[in-house]
Amino acid sequence: MSHAQSASEPHDLASPPASRRPHVVIVGAGFGGLTAAQRLAGAPVDVTVIDRRNYHLFQPLLYQVATAGLSPAQIAMPIRSVLRDAANVRVLMGRVSGVDVAGRTVHTDGHDVGYDYLILATGARHSYFGHDDWEQYAPGLKKIDDATAIRRRILTAFEAAETERDPAVRRRLLNFIIIGAGPTGVELAGAIAELARRALARDFRQIDPRAARIVLVEAGSRVLSAFPEALSERAYTSLQRLGVEVRLGVPVTAVDAEGVVVGSERIASATVIWAAGVRASSAAKWLKADADRAGRIRVQPDLSVPGHDNVFVIGDTALALDPAGNPYPGLAPVAKQQGAYVADLLRARVTGRAAVRPFVYRDWGAMATIGRNHAVAHLFSRYRFSGLFAWLLWGLVHIMFLAGFRNRLIVLMDWTWSYVTFQSGARLITGGSNSD
Repeated sequence: MSHAQSASEPHDLASPPASRRPHVVIVGAGFGGLTAAQRLAGAPVDVTVIDRRNYHLFQPLLYQVATAGLSPAQIAMPIRSVLRDAANVRVLMGRVSGVDVAGRTVHTDGHDVGYDYLILATGARHSYFGHDDWEQYAPGLKKIDDATAIRRRILTAFEAAETERDPAVRRRLLNFIIIGAGPTGVELAGAIAELARRALARDFRQIDPRAARIVLVEAGSRVLSAFPEALSERAYTSLQRLGVEVRLGVPVTAVDAEGVVVGSERIASATVIWAAGVRASSAAKWLKADADRAGRIRVQPDLSVPGHDNVFVIGDTALALDPAGNPYPGLAPVAKQQGAYVADLLRARVTGRAAVRPFVYRDWGAMATIGRNHAVAHLFSRYRFSGLFAWLLWGLVHIMFLAGFRNRLIVLMDWTWSYVTFQSGARLITGGSNSD
């Protein structure tokens, strides 16, 4: 479809637009895909963004939805709104089922979309390391639906405990177990501890929410293992100060409806949350490409798939190596920089400019928050901060990167209100059996 055509006119999705400018198809509107689309706005190409949902999700704050700190609409924004001013970009909502590399076609539910260049930014899903049956008992946190389901499970546990007369059952309801002590696990543990000890502390009559037991389990030797050891120790101290029970160096060997087995000890729990690992999407199967055990596609230094210089893979789906031969981590900043890099590469290619250099990630640093007034930050691989300053810096950075001014303003106001009142404003039990 040429851009001179009316939006209401029919068009052939299986072919590039009639303008015959190069057609770039981006699968996935996460950090990498959306950045690529924004960077290609105004370029001499036509762009089609395909995502199975109609919104872009700010995943770093998803744990706050799961712990009743924020509402879903505060950390998500319609993709069409984000790309509204990009006249050469169109958005299609659909689920991709495969890619015909030879025919340069993306297969979705209902139609096919042809491409000249393809960018796969399809993200990752939970990995249970061969124990997929654990997922029904220990959900992970990747989508808004995951977050609202976990929120429902947490809040329902307190409500059920309020009316439960059997002490053993009540104790099981008030045990909360998080498996995995990376940033997501640490932030979840801290947020649940603050929810129980502050926001809910005066709301019940038969139970004391402050008696809730929050257990963070990590098979490794320390929390936040990607951070410098000194910051890991400070995070550990902050978790203990919040009353979180941290179990290090012990693997989870079983998860079922009654709880978990940590090492040789069974801990009864009605709420178990998985934060221990992820696996890339099905993109490697679509392309029949070489992938590692986590499903990440091995890519060239320019992020293209070997043998297909018009197909690029970015974000959690890509196994890209740094100059030392180490894989880049699955972080939002990596995905954003990769999206910008591929967009610049395509701009150079279609305009005949010199090729860009191989992708190199500029590491601005990493941060994690551990409840009120406590965070750790490792910036530019040199500077280390913890405590209140790191917490304020964490909040500022996350607000800056939220999509949409409205979301930034509302989250800032919500956080300020929660800080002053010690209250959490999104403690609603929705969906599930209560949705009739």
